[in-house]
Amino acid sequence: MSASGGVEVISFGCRLNIAEGEAVRAAAALAGVRDTIVFNSCAVTDEALRQARQAVRRALRERPGANIFVTGCAAELEAKRFTEMGARVVANDAKGLPASYRDGNQTAVSSRRSDLRGGSVDQPSSLFGAKLRYTPALSGADHARAFLGVQTGCSHSCTFCATVLARGAARSATVISVVDAARTALDRGQREIVLTGVDLASYGDDSGTSLAALIEALLKLPVERLRLSSLDPDRIDDALFALLTEEARVMPHVHLSLQAGDDMVLTRMKRRHRRADAVHLVERLKTARPDIAIGADLIAGFPTEDDKMFANSLALVDDADIVFGHIFPYSPRAGTPAARMPQVGRTLARERAGALREASARRRHAWMDAQLGRSASMLVERDGLTGHGETFAALRLVSPATPGSIIPVRIAARDGERMIAERITG
Repeated sequence: MSASGGVEVISFGCRLNIAEGEAVRAAAALAGVRDTIVFNSCAVTDEALRQARQAVRRALRERPGANIFVTGCAAELEAKRFTEMGARVVANDAKGLPASYRDGNQTAVSSRRSDLRGGSVDQPSSLFGAKLRYTPALSGADHARAFLGVQTGCSHSCTFCATVLARGAARSATVISVVDAARTALDRGQREIVLTGVDLASYGDDSGTSLAALIEALLKLPVERLRLSSLDPDRIDDALFALLTEEARVMPHVHLSLQAGDDMVLTRMKRRHRRADAVHLVERLKTARPDIAIGADLIAGFPTEDDKMFANSLALVDDADIVFGHIFPYSPRAGTPAARMPQVGRTLARERAGALREASARRRHAWMDAQLGRSASMLVERDGLTGHGETFAALRLVSPATPGSIIPVRIAARDGERMIAERITG
């Protein structure tokens, strides 16, 4: 949440939403509105939609005189529901435009498109006003790390995903504009930049460049730590692989969009890799850079998933050395092909998600315990006590250090999901 001049922005969901939340705040502030709340929503799961609806209802009830706006993916998919509540809906592609928040403007004016619930949302031709061009979205200065959104949308057709319905085809920011945004983050003292997007690995497909080329351009700046959000495994080419494994300023932390560990499920998801591809990629990464930590997105209970298929996904946690599991129970998204497939049931999906989380936690805790006594480089958050190591290990200092600094530490103990770190001096 951020506030400025009576404007509050509450962002749900992914890092891209967090980054875009700052553009939303700036746009609403430029519009000159007061007593305004903007919900920058997520719709990756039914639970995300429920949380958005619940938050909006609460705000309408507790702040009856406030201007309540809803934008983001949930607003795209359920525009009618939010407008019937009494909120004002702003299209994803208009949320960075001041005109979207001015009095009397229900949404940004442009061509209309029906939403999946029978309503409609006004949608201009681009995210922040430049036709078919994405403007980089840079998060605020309230964290030591800067989230930098460099692309939006997706041009794939995974059967379970509604993101393409909410954000459209993949669109990338220019290299020059991303570099300029990164300079802004560095100038305000943020020493780690996290690149994010809906389909980050597809960066540049629409403009003849690539994610590797963008990273190389950013490394010409005095950036000390560069981290990448989720990557599609089939898009890690030789140039990107070399940067992930050979460039010290690119952090040894790779989060992969795996989704499942069974080939039949992957086929029905219309994913572009197979189980063996994922395992082989992780083996190559860890051979080239042994300290690299692996994260992964996994969906439990996808339609038609039987016990054997789920067992393959469960075994993938060990086979791909997944220490940071981002796990969802499958929930049908209206308008997607998977919603029309034979469902396994929500109760079973939740049970399988729980089993995946338990397996990931066991793997993570064993990995954390293996770090005891080792040294690390810690980026200290604004509270002066917490932060992350290079591998994205969550750390807490025994005694405070300068917020925003990068300090050498030794891992002294594990406390649940966080490791206790002692600063190395002398």
